[in-house]
Amino acid sequence: MTTGSLLVADLVIAVLASAGWLGAGAASAVRRRPLALALAAGALLATLARAITITALARAGWWFAAEKILIAGPLSLAAVGVAGPRLLRVPVDIRAVAVPLLFAGYATSGALLVTILHGYPASAGAGLLAVAGVVTATVISARALGARPSRTASRVALGVAVGALVTGTGLTVAPGVAPAVPHDHGFPATRIADEPTRRFTLTAGTATVDAGGRDVDAWAFNGQVPGPELTATVGDVLEVTLRNRDIGRGVTLHWHGYDVPNDQDGVPGVTQAAVRPGQEFVYRFRADQAGTYWYHTHSASDVGVRMGLYGVLVVRPGPVTGLDVTVPVHTLAGRPLPAPRVERVEAGVPVRLRLINTDSTTHRYALAGTAFRVAAIDGVDLRGPTPLVDTAVLIPAGGRYDLVFDAPATPVALFVDGRAVYSTGPASTAAGAWPVLDPLGYGATAPAPWSRFDKTFTLVLDRGLDLRTFLPRYAHTVNGAADPDIPPQVVRLGDVVRFTIVNRSQIVHPWHLHGHHVLVLARDGKPATGGPLWLDSFDVRPGEVWEVAFPADNPGMWANHCHNLAHADAGMTLHLMYS
Repeated sequence: MTTGSLLVADLVIAVLASAGWLGAGAASAVRRRPLALALAAGALLATLARAITITALARAGWWFAAEKILIAGPLSLAAVGVAGPRLLRVPVDIRAVAVPLLFAGYATSGALLVTILHGYPASAGAGLLAVAGVVTATVISARALGARPSRTASRVALGVAVGALVTGTGLTVAPGVAPAVPHDHGFPATRIADEPTRRFTLTAGTATVDAGGRDVDAWAFNGQVPGPELTATVGDVLEVTLRNRDIGRGVTLHWHGYDVPNDQDGVPGVTQAAVRPGQEFVYRFRADQAGTYWYHTHSASDVGVRMGLYGVLVVRPGPVTGLDVTVPVHTLAGRPLPAPRVERVEAGVPVRLRLINTDSTTHRYALAGTAFRVAAIDGVDLRGPTPLVDTAVLIPAGGRYDLVFDAPATPVALFVDGRAVYSTGPASTAAGAWPVLDPLGYGATAPAPWSRFDKTFTLVLDRGLDLRTFLPRYAHTVNGAADPDIPPQVVRLGDVVRFTIVNRSQIVHPWHLHGHHVLVLARDGKPATGGPLWLDSFDVRPGEVWEVAFPADNPGMWANHCHNLAHADAGMTLHLMYS
């Protein structure tokens, strides 16, 4: 059973325990004896069963079980300790045990709410607030049922609540000081002085575009979705002029996966100001990294990219040989792009398919009709890729895979989530059951480039109630805080930095660090066994723990965020800062 499955199982068991105790209390209050006893027995079993799931989660890592051990454990023991003995001596009038059963329900519900609303890290304040809520709810229920709770219980509830507020629940107090990150951060500009060899102009504006045979409203570069494909050869100096015609929320250009100098990264409020309607901004950088990349707005990026403000950037090492095709997959107004494309290719011609996932969710790609190799991932060539056949690949949000093969005499087709997007003729569609490539075990191994790490950071990804803004929100959090209250990670030029990224939520988080590629060291404690895997976008699935590292060799202030852009907008964004 995976850690992600354990998280789900523990949550389901906790809900069943809470519902059982509360249902038993309600049934006993209306003197439904058989129902009350049955529900109480089920709740007791579920409460005891949580000990198994919590123990298993603790073995997977303290991150997954902290609040369950420190808060849920004591509350569950209190529930069993108060309600259990009374169930062994059930009085004639079942209504007499209503309050103890309701107490057990409030205790297990309080523990559950701490996990759902507070999450990681466990805090004394959150525990005290849960206890205060349990005692208060029990006192109110006792009064409603005609019992006379002691004044001591009421005073305890009030005292614990005050203690929770004084201590800080973690819901309203950030775990550290998060300084502002203005775009005037003091790092020296590294603008390329050489005369450009490739010039482009991108004008952002509202447009009506064709999406799979239907006209839809979009935001577009140069009136098209995707925007123009920008190409260069290694050694070129690119100059891209961005103009904003009428996008009221502003636009920028972020070169996704391309490790540009910091002042060219296109993050509003960090490396530049957003380009407002009627304004323009000129980007200039040297094309020194061959590979497949893409560009997109980073201003209101969740809306902007979804509406169509993106395009392809390809840097080639030299002249094109054979057939070189880019396939940027996107969903525009609910319509999948690109439209199916059929192309004649003579047998023996070398083909490179550059697959780009510009959506915020993972896509499944299957190449039918030929053996192929994964030549590069995220713009970095793989070492010793071996031929694959009848094998699918999963590409995370923002990720890129380059597939290469020699065109066979028979048709070849590329399917994305079962939909054909490229083919040289009719080909088999029976790819749904193919196994999925694990890139951590693909390619020829090589020794690790470092024997030490100068800085180590742990990022625990979760959900939690964020009360720091005027309007509370249920945010995507990192280490218990949401943007802009997540402290930055501070490194020095030349450091070797290791990240441990933990996902204790129930959803996938595709992680993306700007300005750097990271080397994958391990996943769930198992070292990567294939060729060196340098990524800029990778899926951290529920319950997974990734260990990655990189050299701090690109000074500046860099965004570090989930590339499900809705998650980033809802708090899952922090910054890596060079001192």
